[in-house]
Formats: sequence, C-alpha cells, structure tokens
Amino acid sequence: MSYGNLPKIIDPRKLAEREVRIAGQVKAEKMPRLASYLCQGEDEISVDLLFSLDELRIRTITGSAEGHVHMTCQRCLDPVEVDVKAEFNLAIAFNEERAKQLPRYYDPLIVEEEDIELLPIVEEELILSLPLVPYHADCSVQTSFGDAEAIDEPEPEKTNPFSVLAQLKADKK
Repeated sequence: MSYGNLPKIIDPRKLAEREVRIAGQVKAEKMPRLASYLCQGEDEISVDLLFSLDELRIRTITGSAEGHVHMTCQRCLDPVEVDVKAEFNLAIAFNEERAKQLPRYYDPLIVEEEDIELLPIVEEELILSLPLVPYHADCSVQTSFGDAEAIDEPEPEKTNPFSVLAQLKADKK
C-alpha cells in the first residue's frame, strides 16, 4: 500500500498483478484541465485506487477520488465550495478491440504502452463529476428573470380579457 504523494507514472498491468493500493493527496493545480474549471488551485483531492485482478482475470482499477473544490457561483460570481467524488471501475485493455470485449459493467482504459500517467485518469473522472452550474444554495442575487427570492412566489391571477364575451353570451340565453 502506498500513501502520500501519488506517483506520476505507473504500470497498471504490473500493479494489478500485485494487487497494489495507491492512496494519497493531490493538489488540483497539478491537474491543469480540472484547475481550469476552478477558481482556486489550492484545493486538495484524496485519491484511493486499488489495482487488482477480478474473477475473470481482468486487470481492474477500482476506487475513488474526492474532495472539496471551489468553483465560481453562476448567480453571484463569488467562490462556492463544491463536493466532488469520482468512482473508478476501470478495466485495462491493450487496444480498442479488447476494450469492446470487456463486460459492460467496466469502463475501458486503453493502455497501449507499459507506463501511463496516473493524474490524467483521475482528472478525467473528476471533471465528469463537476456540476454543470455551480451556485450557492442560499444565493439571493438579482437574476435576469427577476429577484431570486420572488421566483418561488405564485404570480397574481390575471383577468381574462375575454370574460366580457362570456358575460354577453350568458345574457343572450
């Protein structure tokens, strides 16, 4: 088991054969694509990955990456803390052909060379777990649709302009 800083380059096939667990912390600034969605780069992500063989002897990577990151609130444009959690259930494949043969409950990870970089894999899963529109739950900033607090209030009933016609029709009977 490895704790602390995450290794930059790994050989997932060898790690799976040895059933190695890698756990550690990584700063969001070390993942540039993820950092581009954030307003602060000092956020830390906890990563816990288990490389193993399943009952079909398929090399797998399971585990999670989670943490608190700061994104820009889309209502008030201030930083908002967002919880992110990515679950890993990957199967290692040597090429596209083998990836198509994997059981459907695995996401394929195509590894054509022996060594791969670990952080881009973690980064990709974390990006997929980010909210599309981050905002404060209690944000009451004026929106283009009016006051955010007034959205929940029912609108007053408007009078029907054709109600006069209904009265005329009733008078004829």
